[in-house]
Amino acid sequence: MPTERFTFPGHGGHDLSARLDLPDGPHLATALLAHCFTCGKDIPAARRIAARLATMGIATLRFDFTGLGHSAGEFENTSFTSNVDDLLAAAKALAARGMAPSLLIGHSLGGAAVLRAAGRIASAKAVATIGAPFDPGHVTHNFGDALETIAAEGVGEVILGGRVMRIGKAFVDDVSAEQLAPAIAKLHKALLILHAPRDEVVGIDNATRIFAAARHPKSFVTLDTADHLITRPEDASYAAEVIAAWAGRYLELRPPAPPPGAPEGVTRVAEADPDGFLQDVQAGRHHHALADEPLSYGGTNRGMTPYQFMAAGLGACTSMTIRMYARRKGWPLDHISVDVLHDRVHAQDAGGPNTPLDSFTRIIKLDGTLDEDQRQRLLEIANKCPVHRTLEGGAQVITRLVPVEEPARL
Repeated sequence: MPTERFTFPGHGGHDLSARLDLPDGPHLATALLAHCFTCGKDIPAARRIAARLATMGIATLRFDFTGLGHSAGEFENTSFTSNVDDLLAAAKALAARGMAPSLLIGHSLGGAAVLRAAGRIASAKAVATIGAPFDPGHVTHNFGDALETIAAEGVGEVILGGRVMRIGKAFVDDVSAEQLAPAIAKLHKALLILHAPRDEVVGIDNATRIFAAARHPKSFVTLDTADHLITRPEDASYAAEVIAAWAGRYLELRPPAPPPGAPEGVTRVAEADPDGFLQDVQAGRHHHALADEPLSYGGTNRGMTPYQFMAAGLGACTSMTIRMYARRKGWPLDHISVDVLHDRVHAQDAGGPNTPLDSFTRIIKLDGTLDEDQRQRLLEIANKCPVHRTLEGGAQVITRLVPVEEPARL
């Protein structure tokens, strides 16, 4: 996944640090992601969500708000309103590149900022929030006794996520006065609300209130046992998959025509977890799956193994071939199921030299009032399935390595 680093001017003219995660293949849409309060663009949840969206053709910009991460400026001089203005500046920077965002994503207070900014980003057609507060002033609950110091001295130190942050009075006053309900009611964009029932930082009731304030189209999806920061990789992956699948209903995701010689398009496999074996399998914009290995082989068991994909291809092709023949003949075939087993045996057991050999066993069940001749004919037809013939006859595999200087695009 290519990542481009660049800066753009924020609300106060300071340079804000950004990363644009680009798809390896066709660029179908652009998303703008706002991170959680005092976090940063490189927080694991933001990185993982952006990476997964990129595998699905959605370029994603994540950036550090003023005074955070690698962005210039003083955080203690920022406010909720300035965060919204930084978001608008990010959208403007994308538009200048011909990549105006059609999808806005906000995590925690970033979700509240996205809800506030969405009405002023004309290109945006869909908005997704993750663990967002209905009342942005909710964030001040984490300031504890520092609120008195901030009120008296204009600035105070607060420990957030193990870091000492200086919070200004302007931020507290601004975020406490913010009312999101009117902005949510006038959103006029599709809204997806993702929230974990066990979120101990921003309670699930916030999602309920956002949902109630919004007009249709709106959707709510639970993140089950995820924590507020979406720290587990599987939770971030799930959130990204849900967002991408949901957004496809509202964004104009139009992939280019398949390249010559590939009528079904390109099937792209990309690492989803470099520390394990999890892979994203993407075939066009409509079809996405996961490949993995079992726990016993060092995987996370979140997808089928490569050989299970092969077995699935054989089983699916077998069933389709049988159905096509029975339909053409007008035979009373009600339902087909194909069980496929894969094993590795020694060729000597099949009358050959003592070398490993892959063996696939199909167990076909045909339901319907078929006579014995029809059933035997359909068994013969099963052996004519194209995938069966490919496995038995072998196939040529041509492999090339993309040069370093060449963009990894097909």
